[in-house]
Amino acid sequence: MAGTEIRNQTSMQEFILLGFPSTWYFQIFLIVVFSVMYFLTIIGNMSIIVLVRTHPHLHTPMYFFLCNLSFLEIWYTTACVPKAIGIMLGTSKTISFTVCLLQLFFLLSMGSTECFLLAVMAYDRYLAICHPLRYSSLMNRTFSVHLALLSWLCGFLAISVLAALISRLSFCGPKVINHFLCDIDALIALSCTDTRFVELATFIVSIIVVVISCVITLVSYIHVISTILRIPSSQGRQKAFSTCSAHLTVVTIWYGSTIFLYVKPSAQNSLDLNKTINIFNTVVTPLLNPFIYTLRNKEEVRESVKKLLRAMVLKGGKLKITLCK
Repeated sequence: MAGTEIRNQTSMQEFILLGFPSTWYFQIFLIVVFSVMYFLTIIGNMSIIVLVRTHPHLHTPMYFFLCNLSFLEIWYTTACVPKAIGIMLGTSKTISFTVCLLQLFFLLSMGSTECFLLAVMAYDRYLAICHPLRYSSLMNRTFSVHLALLSWLCGFLAISVLAALISRLSFCGPKVINHFLCDIDALIALSCTDTRFVELATFIVSIIVVVISCVITLVSYIHVISTILRIPSSQGRQKAFSTCSAHLTVVTIWYGSTIFLYVKPSAQNSLDLNKTINIFNTVVTPLLNPFIYTLRNKEEVRESVKKLLRAMVLKGGKLKITLCK
């Protein structure tokens, strides 16, 4: 009964998210920056999904995985940015423990899914460049769908264990979180119970999700780069490298910040520093991904955009003719 009462009390608690304590003018500046970046993130990632869906020549495993990544980025940034803007506006500084736990669960689950998706995308590039003759049979539609579903499933299942452990923590004293989102380190710092087991579980899950997926990605690209370097013509090497350079850029940005945030044996790091890295992870990276991929694959994307605009113009012309009649 005592344990049930503690959990019931914890679930009714509210936390205060500080966001970015500063002058009103700086708050306005941050609100504008966050709002613009959020809008561009949604538009950029939605554009990729629409382009791929409407153009049959982009119905390849590479663009299928990119659609999954874009869909994930939309919800990943939506899980925290609108709340962060509300905190800075002063209209939504409090958050209940239940909502806080849900936000933490979705952010970590989608972050884990992104790690697995990036590993799958690296494996796809490995098959395409190292085994081009067998690529279409190895990476067929069924297999690519299964890999994407497995990435989502593993991402959410891995974090379910952590969410269950965190839900059992009890909190006492100040309920102030020095962050713009519910961060696992902040909750551990506020807990008045023994958190060593939670910290150990976080470290183990981080190793399983981040390090293993990172190793798969690195091994795939070691084979990819060695294969590219053996291509005799410089034009062939440039073309092969252009198909994977975008993914390499995204992998470097994502894993650099994620490993810093989560792959550590203790949560006793600077929360201010974690907050800064989290801005990069949850706001900047989802914005950069669509631009990086479209710039690196600009010929295919440019042709798709031209076809889409041409189709829109033709439809508009037909609509005008119909209205005149």
